[in-house]
Amino acid sequence: MNIEELILDAENNLKEQYKNIENIEFYYSNKILKAFKDNNVSENCFTSTTGYGYNDYGRDTLEKVYANIFGAEAALVRNQFVSGSHALSTTLFALLRPNDTLLSVSGLPYDTLHEVIGIVPNPSSLKSYNINYDQIDLINNDFDYDKIKEYLTNNKVKLIEIQRSKGYSTRESLTIDKVEKVIKLIKEVSPNTIVMIDNCYCEFVEKTNPIEVGADIIVGSLIKNLGGGIAPNGAYVVGKKDLVELVGERLTLPGEGMEVGPSLGVNKSFYQGLFFAPSVVASAMKTATLTSYVLEKIGYEVSPKYNDTRADIVQNIIFRDKDKLIKYTQGIQAGSPIDSNTLPIPWDMPGYKDQVIMASGSFTQGSSIELSCDGPIREPYIAYQQGALTYTYGKLGLIEAIKKISE
Repeated sequence: MNIEELILDAENNLKEQYKNIENIEFYYSNKILKAFKDNNVSENCFTSTTGYGYNDYGRDTLEKVYANIFGAEAALVRNQFVSGSHALSTTLFALLRPNDTLLSVSGLPYDTLHEVIGIVPNPSSLKSYNINYDQIDLINNDFDYDKIKEYLTNNKVKLIEIQRSKGYSTRESLTIDKVEKVIKLIKEVSPNTIVMIDNCYCEFVEKTNPIEVGADIIVGSLIKNLGGGIAPNGAYVVGKKDLVELVGERLTLPGEGMEVGPSLGVNKSFYQGLFFAPSVVASAMKTATLTSYVLEKIGYEVSPKYNDTRADIVQNIIFRDKDKLIKYTQGIQAGSPIDSNTLPIPWDMPGYKDQVIMASGSFTQGSSIELSCDGPIREPYIAYQQGALTYTYGKLGLIEAIKKISE
């Protein structure tokens, strides 16, 4: 069976999964359209501010739209955030004080937070400000509920961080039902502990979001799901009003907080990216599902499997072979619209202890809602694939990657 026949066979067997994805796309499209209408989004919202950014009508209205969509009290949606990791770092520094304890209950956080927390020494880390860190690992891809209850009973914890997506780990990403269960436990044992969710890659994948199941604050990137492939940069923070305002004061300065921060011409891109986000996320989900089905069919380990419940847009292919990982990543680059003629190679990427290979032939540098693939050069040599602005382009990229590993 050639590649095109393999793809056609897969699509014939994935109709149920695709229908479920389309139902979620419809749900969020309807929700976003309502939020735009309820907040009277108009052409005036596309105007720009410079300098201090006082009275930026478009920026402030967009934040109301975000709050409505998530069912939150407030939102901070800014181009001053350089990445999702920057937004996470800003939130942690905003909410924690010396001698407070930060607890991760989803195991070791993503690599780029290690120096933020102080897991890897850095003179600007939380640890350097005498903020304590501890973690409780997952067991069998779920929270260790007994250990969490015991820890909270015996220790005062200011903030619990939960990373839903797997990062560069071999665990499964965390579905909303698991997040709901652990938040319920946390609030029963320690009601004043802040629950913060790293929601990167997870937006619009399931019909329920963490705010709706009791999270206090959630953080994500705009060059992932919610930017729809149109936002040029930025990130968002949504949640309780007092907490979001503290993050605003950390991002800018005390006393001015969310009142400042010029939009510099990005308002239209932020609105339009959000408007397209349900469709783009659906394309990414279909591409991931297709990848899972086809790669397993030709003999590779995959996670999640094509018929598993998904929590994010990330698809793992476990190659257990360094050369296969490199070739697959190079194939994704060859199937990309930008820099398709370049050859990705492993390199020492800032914030990571292992060399990383990354394919991102994207319109926005580092955008992982566009078809992209990356992975650390370490066993078991996993490719972490995500994104696709349209399903058709995702399928074409997958065909190129399969050709590369089949050479």
